[in-house]
Amino acid sequence: MRQRTRGSSKEPKPAVKEQSNSSGVDNKNQRTDGLGIPKRSTQLILTLFLLVAYSSWGVFHYQFQSLPMPLRAEEAGKRGFSEEEAMEHVKALTKLGPHSVGTDALDLAVQYVLKASEEIKKTAHWEVDVQVDFFHAKSGANRLVSGLFMGKTLVYSDLNHVILRILPKYASEAGDNAILVSSHIDTVFSTDGAGDCSSCVAVMLELARAISHWAHGFKNSIIFLFNTGEEEGLNGAHSFITQHSWSSTIRMAIDLEAMGIGGQSSIFQAGPHPLAIENYAMVAKYPSGQIVAQDIFSAGIIKSATDFQVYKEVAGLSGLDFAFTDNGAVYHTKNDKLQLLRPGSLQHLGENVLAFLRQSASSSLLSGGGASDLHDKTAQDSAIYFDIMGYFMVVYRQHLANMLHYSVILQSALIWMTSLLMGGYPAAISLVLSCLSVMLMWILALTFAALAAFILPFISSSPVPYVANPWLTVGLFGAPAFLGALSGQHFGFLILQKYLSRSYSNRTKALSPSIRDDLAKLEAERWLYKSGIIQWLLLLLLGTYYKIGSSYIALVWLVSPSFAYGLLEATLSPARLPKQLKTATVLIAFSVPIIVSGGTLIRLAGAMIGMVVRFERNPGGSPEWLANAIIAAYIAMIICLTFVYLLSYVHLSGAKRPIVFASCMLFVLSVIAVASGIVPPFTEDYSRTVVHIVDTTQAYGEKQEPVSYLSLFSTTPGKLSKEAEHIKEGYLCGREKPIDFVTFSVKYGCQSYDDSRTGWSKTDIPTLGVVSDRKEQNRVTLVSIDTKVSTRWALAINTEHIEDFELQAWNAANAEELVPLGNKTSAYGWHIIQFSGGRHAPTRFDLTLFWVKNSSEVTRKFDGPDRNQQLLKLRTDVDRITPKAGKVLKKLPPWCSLFGKSTSPHTLAFLSSLPSVLEKNRGGNRGA
Repeated sequence: MRQRTRGSSKEPKPAVKEQSNSSGVDNKNQRTDGLGIPKRSTQLILTLFLLVAYSSWGVFHYQFQSLPMPLRAEEAGKRGFSEEEAMEHVKALTKLGPHSVGTDALDLAVQYVLKASEEIKKTAHWEVDVQVDFFHAKSGANRLVSGLFMGKTLVYSDLNHVILRILPKYASEAGDNAILVSSHIDTVFSTDGAGDCSSCVAVMLELARAISHWAHGFKNSIIFLFNTGEEEGLNGAHSFITQHSWSSTIRMAIDLEAMGIGGQSSIFQAGPHPLAIENYAMVAKYPSGQIVAQDIFSAGIIKSATDFQVYKEVAGLSGLDFAFTDNGAVYHTKNDKLQLLRPGSLQHLGENVLAFLRQSASSSLLSGGGASDLHDKTAQDSAIYFDIMGYFMVVYRQHLANMLHYSVILQSALIWMTSLLMGGYPAAISLVLSCLSVMLMWILALTFAALAAFILPFISSSPVPYVANPWLTVGLFGAPAFLGALSGQHFGFLILQKYLSRSYSNRTKALSPSIRDDLAKLEAERWLYKSGIIQWLLLLLLGTYYKIGSSYIALVWLVSPSFAYGLLEATLSPARLPKQLKTATVLIAFSVPIIVSGGTLIRLAGAMIGMVVRFERNPGGSPEWLANAIIAAYIAMIICLTFVYLLSYVHLSGAKRPIVFASCMLFVLSVIAVASGIVPPFTEDYSRTVVHIVDTTQAYGEKQEPVSYLSLFSTTPGKLSKEAEHIKEGYLCGREKPIDFVTFSVKYGCQSYDDSRTGWSKTDIPTLGVVSDRKEQNRVTLVSIDTKVSTRWALAINTEHIEDFELQAWNAANAEELVPLGNKTSAYGWHIIQFSGGRHAPTRFDLTLFWVKNSSEVTRKFDGPDRNQQLLKLRTDVDRITPKAGKVLKKLPPWCSLFGKSTSPHTLAFLSSLPSVLEKNRGGNRGA
């Protein structure tokens, strides 16, 4: 009996020795604990971490930062794309300064594009017909049902566009099937618009010149639309689609946009039909596009919209949406300037789109029956797409993705079920405890990162001190998140090890306690690795169920590590003792996922940081730490998802202390850099955004002097105390006087009443007047609106009182219907009309309001303490700098910039309102 026991106790020793020699680690770089288990060296673990980080950064740099060499006109030739020629157009347009709708500068910009188009017509190939149309759009109303403009009616008037159509002279049928290439000439009032979107217009002009020498062999025509009014609510695209005769011939739409300036222009929306993205993938010289961006944009996480929404939603078209996204912090600010446009940016976009247009315009799929097929928008036909390091693009359809994903899920489930059945009860408990380690990892990583995000506003002059230097987020959020992930997984490792040690004591009583503990550590390490597989398997299952295109990331992070583990590590034999994980396993596991997704994950972090400067849609309405928390949560999520495999290698090494020390030092140094001001939160090129307003208010039906003041607020998180002190113009900052600007509200801002009544007159103030208020079967109220000098305004209608309305404009003695009855939606109890037009747009309107039933009861409900409840809210905008405003703008510190968007006011704005209780004010007063 003793002999048999002694023999059985010696049996495991060769296995332990075997695993020592097959660990994939040089014995010279190992140290043992005296029981036969080799501990990985600190240098090896640190090298692995540095290798993964450096590889990810290298993939990002190669995939998104490398740009082609710009070509001169001689190098490109007549049929090629020349960045040098395109840059001449960018320079000419930016020299005009900001050119928003209704300005003389925009008229000059349109005339420049028209002249350039006429020159293309003169120099075209003799077998190519180039048609140039200067299109003046009639008034119209754009009501979109999704996205940023839900609950709004976007009304426009007096817009001018330049349209260029290129087709072969001797193929008349080509005119019936066209590809649209579109972008906008107008900018917001705060920027010259080198990126958004003079660069797009310049690329289109150079593309049109090149296409004019190719089109004699095309089967389809190409229409280049240079529109105006995009910045005010996608109005240019809507007016073209609904009013121009050529719009009925379009079969595919390509939109060029900018959400930053320069760098690679990538596809961030494609479809619904996959033909466009499939053609692009076949021929693009520098393919760039990620469905991850499309998923984020479609989910509404990015609060923005492009003309592509009109082409899809209103016209029912499929196509591609391109955008420049580098330097996202300069979007719609003064820093969207020519100096930041990197060489090679236009060449990258131009060559890709030129190759795509040549391919698509020569295809017969757009004509005849093929054109109708493009409108089959079933979910099974949508495309999954992503590029591999900018070298080639992978495109496959949703039905293939479903087959592939479910196949992997079912096979993984089968393997796990078989493994658990063979492993029995101990294997099931081990699986649960390994999943517990994942949960602890997530909880602590998110907690540590959130704590860092929360304390940052208290130690820094700005709550977002990393805008100008995004790499600071690695130390500020990445280091604590990594510490939390490591700590959480280590706690799970200790719990799992303790359970496995007890399990071995019950199953293999012949083994000594020290060997059982050693084997438990080895098996715990392997379970931690496998917990990462479980994590990604669950994500793949959820993504596939909800048909999320980005699920391909979960697929590669599941399959590659599983393949590496199965190839080098896995065994279903319970008789075989566990071994230490091989270094080769983690290297193979990380190789494909980093190549496929490493650069994309880094780029998304950069895009999120760039959007921080316009985070506050309602300034002062969110905690100062909220933007930090979102970025910190994203970084923590990426660390937990991607480092789950590599972290399992740390626990049987001497690297834990050096890693913890290095992470703590990185965090401390980053905090010191921020708190001391060594690294400034903003620079002249990366500004925080502010808006300056002259505001007047007056009550309906009362004769009173308007209250006028300067209002300074910021869409970037953080107080304006430093800026107000820098200006020294009598500003008082706080939350005491929130302001309702109709399309948004300001709950924290700075106000100054000093010398704020110069530069405007009472005749500039808009008027709201009740012309009639009939209470028959249903209550109907007619309101007159005079916006005076403003052709850009926003009106909010209280939908708790008003069921429907119609709007008419007065031009001379004629009334023109702008918004008919029906199809109104609301957001937060209001329907908002946003109007923008050229210099000859109307300024006098009649608004007919149809009240909800029992409106008198509704009115009485708001009498008394709520008698100031508003029925209508009006803001009119004027692109004018008053003397006080000019003085303030000159004194704004260099790290500040005006910010413009469709919902933000111009530098001079007036506020008026109409209360919901009208009975006591019915005097027919047409204007206060």
